[in-house]
Amino acid sequence: MVQFTVEETNLLSIYHEGGKAQLMENMTAALPDMDADMRELARRTLSKVDALTDEEYAELAVYAADEA
Repeated sequence: MVQFTVEETNLLSIYHEGGKAQLMENMTAALPDMDADMRELARRTLSKVDALTDEEYAELAVYAADEA
């Protein structure tokens, strides 16, 4: 399975809402509002998420940032 850094996991938590497709849609929509460094992190994270199957994504320990 794909390994995520702490920074990538934190980013997933911010944009996690529902399933994999919703996370990718949320994060992609936010790209224009990010600075260059954050955009690079988001694109790398999106690439890793895209490589996961829906089942693999469901197994990730990702919680919405307001649920912690």
